[in-house]
Amino acid sequence: METSLLQLLSRAPDDAAAISAPGRPPLTHGGLRALAQRTLATLNGLGIGRNDRVAIVLANGPEMATCFITAACGVATAPLNPAYRADEFEFYLSDLNAKALIVEHDSTSPAIEVAAKLGVRILDLRAGDEAGDFSLSPRDGASPGAPAVLGGPAQPDDVSMVLHTSGTTSRPKIVPLSQRNLCASAQSIARTLQFTPGDRGLNIMPLFHIHGLIAGVLAPLAAGSQVFCTPGFNALKFFGWMDEAQPTWYTAVPTMHQAIIGRASKNAEIIARHPLRFIRSSSSSMPPQVIRELEEVFKAPLIEAYGMTEATHQMCSNPLPPGVRKPGSVGLAAGPEVAIMGEDGALLATGEIGEIVIRGPNVTAGYESNPKANAEAFTNGWFRTGDQGVMDAEGYVSLTGRLKEIINRGGEKVSPREVDEILMDHPAVAQVVCFGMPHPKLGEEVAAAVVLREGHTVTERELQAFVGQRAAEFKVPKKILFMPEIPKGATGKLQRIGLAAKLGLG
Repeated sequence: METSLLQLLSRAPDDAAAISAPGRPPLTHGGLRALAQRTLATLNGLGIGRNDRVAIVLANGPEMATCFITAACGVATAPLNPAYRADEFEFYLSDLNAKALIVEHDSTSPAIEVAAKLGVRILDLRAGDEAGDFSLSPRDGASPGAPAVLGGPAQPDDVSMVLHTSGTTSRPKIVPLSQRNLCASAQSIARTLQFTPGDRGLNIMPLFHIHGLIAGVLAPLAAGSQVFCTPGFNALKFFGWMDEAQPTWYTAVPTMHQAIIGRASKNAEIIARHPLRFIRSSSSSMPPQVIRELEEVFKAPLIEAYGMTEATHQMCSNPLPPGVRKPGSVGLAAGPEVAIMGEDGALLATGEIGEIVIRGPNVTAGYESNPKANAEAFTNGWFRTGDQGVMDAEGYVSLTGRLKEIINRGGEKVSPREVDEILMDHPAVAQVVCFGMPHPKLGEEVAAAVVLREGHTVTERELQAFVGQRAAEFKVPKKILFMPEIPKGATGKLQRIGLAAKLGLG
């Protein structure tokens, strides 16, 4: 197994297309390798070397993809959400102890003023003609100064990417990921999805998040494939991009898949013209009803995977045909070792529900400067994911809920995902997310936010009766909110934690 990004990216022929984008000529694999050497030389010449933190604030697209990959060959990249406000940039740039910030040369991002205030060096990126080609130069125009003490390519255990956890219930934690972590994860995803040089991925995922960076970009490039980088998800433009990119696959989160299905009937010709080898879904659970609909529309298998930042993305995945896909399951271990652990730290037998734990070369060595979080997260060498689940006799893992998301209704435990799946069976329901809302006596009560299908109507009482026919009374949502759209996180994921407060309940 390769443990260096430069080695990982060295396999494809020089003239094979690596990165493409709407309306631009592609950058070849040879061009990408040359860009990595130039980027490394520029950063080292500015005194920035191995393990130094470089924040990247760029719009989604080919330059964001190549900037992350080429910089990660020799420094610790920190991709940040360009939509952050000044206070958020100040928190992240300070917390990271960033040495430099990369922005587009004409950017007006609030990150620039914050970086200047904190004394973080600003590097301007200018895009070239080919998709993903760029050059870097210091905004202050000053001479480079002393070269980096630790220059050259990153070593296997050097930190190559730094991301923060979502922090829905606490202060975001820093997750350092090594060169070895990135390479291990990219190679295991490439194996799971059987990427070949003939594959073309249509990337619609945000590139400040582990899903898009590793599964969307790094894994296919490691296999010599081509990646078509869009400016980010847009349901109105998806099928136009599909026509231009002629992809063999794409990966997305469930909310994106649902938006794509909503427009599929008007784009049947494009779907027929560009048959997909598979579709992938990760980052949150996919309702089985949506899996069926996607497979019928695209006539391609949907591969549901399970990942998290601390595992450099993928932990489990359903296999491609002829392997067995089990709807409702996130599949087999696909990278790290996976087990189910009891509250006492002992590993549980097949069929027993407990916490999903992982260990392996793609798992972070631990949170940065946070001994308390590490003591809670690691038990006997296993990383505790915080997800509750069960493994069947064939090794397929099913999630039964996020431990922090389980609703505790006066001692009765309710898995919000179970209620989601019941409501999704109602013909009027297009999208749903169940969550706990505060209750003065019970502590928590079950609530749900629902988006209806176009042209359908249903009342709160009718939906409650529908759930009541299929689940115990304590699982029936006592409050159902009908919404045009459910609030999502920055990566398109539905977030149960904190949703009650966001919607003004309790």
